[in-house]
Amino acid sequence: MSHRRFRTRLLALSALAPLALGNAPAPTPEAPKPASAATLAAQKAAAAALPADDGRDGEFSSRGFIATPADPLIKDAKGKPVWHIAAYDWMKGDAPPSVHPSLWREMKYLGKHGLFKVSDGVWQVRGFDVSNMTVIQGQTGWILVDPLTNRETAAAALKLVNEQLGTRPVTAVIYSHSHADHYGGVRGVVNEADVTAGKVAIIAPEHFMAEAASENIMAGPAMGRRALFQFGGGIKPGPQGQMGSGIGMGVAGGETTLIAPTDTITRTGETRNVDGVPLEFQIVSGSEAPSELNVYIVPKKAFLSAEMSTCSLHNILTPRGAKVRNAHAWAGYLDEALRLYGERSDVVLSSHCWPRFGQGEVAQMLASQRDNYRYLHDQTVRLMNKGETQAEIAEALKQPKELAEQWYNHGYYGTYSHNSKAIYQFYLGWYDANPANLNPWPPAERAKRSVAAMGGAAKVLKLAKQAMAQGDYRWSSDLLNQLVFADPANQAARALLADSYEQQGYQAESGIWRNQFLQAARELRDPLKGAFPTGSPDMIAGVPTLLLLDTLATRFDPAKLGGRKLGINLVMPDRKESAGVELTGTTMFNRMEPLANPTATITAPRRVLLGLLFLKLPLEQLEMAGLKVEGDRAAVQAWLDGIEPQGGMFNVVEP
Repeated sequence: MSHRRFRTRLLALSALAPLALGNAPAPTPEAPKPASAATLAAQKAAAAALPADDGRDGEFSSRGFIATPADPLIKDAKGKPVWHIAAYDWMKGDAPPSVHPSLWREMKYLGKHGLFKVSDGVWQVRGFDVSNMTVIQGQTGWILVDPLTNRETAAAALKLVNEQLGTRPVTAVIYSHSHADHYGGVRGVVNEADVTAGKVAIIAPEHFMAEAASENIMAGPAMGRRALFQFGGGIKPGPQGQMGSGIGMGVAGGETTLIAPTDTITRTGETRNVDGVPLEFQIVSGSEAPSELNVYIVPKKAFLSAEMSTCSLHNILTPRGAKVRNAHAWAGYLDEALRLYGERSDVVLSSHCWPRFGQGEVAQMLASQRDNYRYLHDQTVRLMNKGETQAEIAEALKQPKELAEQWYNHGYYGTYSHNSKAIYQFYLGWYDANPANLNPWPPAERAKRSVAAMGGAAKVLKLAKQAMAQGDYRWSSDLLNQLVFADPANQAARALLADSYEQQGYQAESGIWRNQFLQAARELRDPLKGAFPTGSPDMIAGVPTLLLLDTLATRFDPAKLGGRKLGINLVMPDRKESAGVELTGTTMFNRMEPLANPTATITAPRRVLLGLLFLKLPLEQLEMAGLKVEGDRAAVQAWLDGIEPQGGMFNVVEP
């Protein structure tokens, strides 16, 4: 196989990364149902409880608008659309019955797209992805903060910048943190050769590469499947469909890329002079991401609070899955930012949502969001220490009125319910100390026993219909979930459960709660079929070898090797790297040094080895392309046979 053909196959898997789920139309499932009478009543009550709209968000989200592209479709190299900038331009007037009135208001502002001037020398491109790209004018070129999720949207954003502001080279890229929507478009704005030559700096917080690999490769398959629910990637935007993510639109569906940082920020107060612009950094790792920084643009008096503060309460534990975050530290970072930058800043902007202008607005937002996270933390712990469980705390804990008066404290993304459970988990884990929950039956077995105990499927279905008629969708979905897990072929139960989830989605203020309910309804009505590709080859190629091998170890089944003990050396002449893989009979342990007495040695360029190990390309095929095996070839094949393919598609709303 030629190197060109191999590279083509490698790039063929780059259509989707764990978070790059896109908002392109998918096959249409059964038509959604209208809002029920109970949902109409719930929306009316929700609207009556909302704070007055003083117009600030409407003005702030529009301020500085310069232009947006005439063609709203962003396409990949093959002409396939990966993003629709104007996907929410249909939103006009008051909220329809199928959308929570507060979420409708939020999305009217988040849906504004294009290039916006934030202050002299600072701009943002918004609406080209779930995140924003911030543009700072240096002495010779552009400094870009967070180049979106993928190559295509980032390139389109930079094109708009150059068209409107004049073409300049990119001299630096700053990754604010280790989530793919804040670095994945880097190859759309810079050339790696320029980075290698020192023409472009790539700046990131400490431990960035390790955390990016942990989230996007180590846990990528499971997280990617769950992210389909969080972002509603298969649901078309519309009044009865996807309504964004609460802090942005959907997530673009192009190629996620990565170039390793050339400079690392390790402490708060650290400074850099980047292309003539003095920047000051705040390390906030452990808040929204395990590796994260904020940027103070000194001469512009602009504080870029990447994702520590946005237009919504954030997630302490994101539904797609991640390392649980430290709410106490998060509140502390906000307080630190208030002290360090509150009086020095004329604007606070973030990598999602719109800025807030004026020193008073900056200080008020940082202080109010600090109190929001601290209240969540302290009151969860108070109730936890009184013996209340996750579910009990989530039901009891309500946001104080004075915090709810600020729209940016509302739960458009994170919620009090989900976050209180996450704080409980942070301290005590999943177990509530009740032995009945220590070793319960798994969902399908528990469901069969529960349905039998309630009198059988017909009785459960009758009870669920009664709950639906009363508008008690939480109880109906609880009952019907048991019925579907006991008998996935029960079409009446599936259809009714889909209806129940749908109404709960309509009533959700959180964009991602809505997405999860609607995606569940969609999959019950029209189960997904086929493979679910995960992982970006460029992302994988950019990660250090040891991290990749440790990820590979999580896919190794020692039972398939029959307890054999082997040693495999991997030699990569192109990188001047050698790794030793020790198979102990129960584990696969990796070191970045060769074993003294290996069973076999494999020599090949690293990209070819990645094809062997991650794409599961046949050994004999790669040997024809130049890969060499010395020693026990049969042992190598036995090891390879023990490595499972990358996972991805699995059931969520049924067994």
